[in-house]
This record gives sequence, structure tokens and C-alpha cells, in this order.
Amino acid sequence: MHLFRIEWNSSGVIFDIAAKKKRLDEIEGVISEKGFWDAPEETKDILKERTALSESVQAWQKLNDEIEDAAVLLDLAIQEDDAPTIREVSGAVDAAQAAVDQMAVARMLSGKNDDKNAIISINAGAGGTEAQDWAEMLFRMYVRWAERKTYTTTVVDFQPGEEAGIKSVTFIASGPYAYGYLKGEIGIHRLVRLSPFDTNRRRHTSFASVSVYPEVGEELVIEIAEKDLRVETFRAQGAGGQHVNKTSSAVRLTHLPTGIVAQCQQESSQYRNKAIALKVLKSRLYEHEEEKRAAEKRADYQKKEGIAWGSQIRSYTLHPYQRVKDHRIGLDIGNVNDVLDGNLDPFIEGVLLARG
Repeated sequence: MHLFRIEWNSSGVIFDIAAKKKRLDEIEGVISEKGFWDAPEETKDILKERTALSESVQAWQKLNDEIEDAAVLLDLAIQEDDAPTIREVSGAVDAAQAAVDQMAVARMLSGKNDDKNAIISINAGAGGTEAQDWAEMLFRMYVRWAERKTYTTTVVDFQPGEEAGIKSVTFIASGPYAYGYLKGEIGIHRLVRLSPFDTNRRRHTSFASVSVYPEVGEELVIEIAEKDLRVETFRAQGAGGQHVNKTSSAVRLTHLPTGIVAQCQQESSQYRNKAIALKVLKSRLYEHEEEKRAAEKRADYQKKEGIAWGSQIRSYTLHPYQRVKDHRIGLDIGNVNDVLDGNLDPFIEGVLLARG
């Protein structure tokens, strides 16, 4: 009898792998049919699905083999009273459990847009410099999280604050399942601290909103009538190179029927800025239509509450004690600095598992 147990069933991983194996067998049957390879364009999606399923099943099989090998090694170590080997097996079991937990999170990333890049917009709430500084802190937090994931980030639009911080920023996080991970960050984020901008060092509460959209790929065609689009150019603000404040290279696009706005000012070329702004606009229009079709999807984002008290999804407290609390799942972490430095995975994964 082995002295350890891996929590497969509680995470739902076994069921998920069984379903993937079944689907993989179905795909192999389709591929083996006569004439399957006659239309390469029509086979692209199913071959992509087969590759993804194969990778998941192979990863599970490899992990399962490692666990079985560890079980055999543990039995031998107990018979030989080999303490170093027992400790080695214990470490291997801990690593295996961590891998299973990651599989449990990965199985939550099954939405049709979860594998896409993410477009993130952060907007400061009411409160002037305090809120703008908080928006910049959030921006840094997400950039640091992306760096930990080895994702790349590209700033699309940056509106600096009057004295410090930022009024708003829009950027793209590019990497596998970026949208799937970040979609749970949509909502109001609240900060409580002793203000560095208050000469009396009083405690202040600040708010900022976070919105996340999947980046629309070229394969998705979204038609925008010219009469429905207002194009404005203006001089860029803030960091961005020598062209800033010298040429009207920044572009703002407004979709008149919906009022949805997208702008870009980070490139020196007006043409390039317009192309990037159009991509962001299409992503927002796509998500707008998705929300109309499925009102229950991303309910937190659809709330019409203001960027103020009572609507936050997460609170970051620096005074009189230190903690970060996610109000949706009740997760409470005391190391605020670590979270603000990008360690968001406990919250991101907790929300994914809770929604599963």
C-alpha cells in the first residue's frame, strides 16, 4: 500500500482527460476517412484541435507514469529503510501534485477566446492624483505579472495624470491563454493606504477599473461601415518618442452606433496608430456583441456601478494592516508587495477554479 495519494478526482482532471481521449479518438476517425486531405483549408481547425488534445493527453500520461514510478521507488525505499530516497520521493510527489493542480487550472481555459491575447484597459476612478497613482500601480502590477509569464506587453494608449500616475492606459498582453487568465480581473480594484500626496499623512481610499478584451485575430471578420466611424487625430501625450506633442499622429476612433471608443498614440506613424486603434475597436465591438448574446457572461463587467465603494472585486490594503482580499472567492493574502509586484496567480487561478 502506497503512503501517498495524488488528488486527481477532486480537481476533475481524470474526467477531463477521459473526455479529451474520447474526442481525440473521434478526430482520428474523421482524419482516417477518405477525402479528408482533399481540402486543406477545411482541415486546419480540426488538425489544430488534434494537436492541442494530443499535447494534453501526453502531458497527463507522462505525469501518470512519473507517479507510478515514484510509488514503486517508495515501496523499495521503505523495504530498505532508505531515508534519503524517501525524502526524494516526497519531493517528487509534491511536484506531481503541483502539476495536477496546474492541470486543474488549465482545464478551466476552455472558452473559445481563452487562448487569445488580451487587451487590458485601466482607468483611474474619482479622486484625482490619488486614483491616478493607483491606476499606475495596477498597470505596473499587470506588466510584472506578464513578465513572470514570459508574455510580451505593448502599450496602445497612455494618458498621464496631471501631477502623477495615469488617467488611463490600454495595452496588449501577448502570450498563450492571456485572455483566459486575465478575464477574471475585470472589475473595480480598491486601494487603502496612507497617502504619499497628503502632507497630513491621512488614510485615503482609491479606485480604478480594469477591463479585458480578447484580441480579435485576422480570421474573424468584423465589418464597420464608414458612416458609422468617426476618425479624429490629435497630438500624442506622455512618453512615446520625439514625435510626441509635435505632430498629430495620435488617432481616436469612435463607433457611432455603440459609442465605443479606441485610440492609439504610441507610434510615430498616423497610419500605424489607426491600424492598432482599429484592432482594439474591433475587439471591443466583438466583446460587446458577445455580451449581448450571453447576458450572463462576465456579469461583473456588465454591472453599471461606478468606480467607487461597494463595487470592487478586490481590495488592496496597506494601512492600518497589510493584505489583499478578493471579495468573490474570499482569498486573503498578507504579502501585499509581492502581489503588487505581479504575483497574481493565486487570485487568477482561484477565480478560474471557482467558476469551473
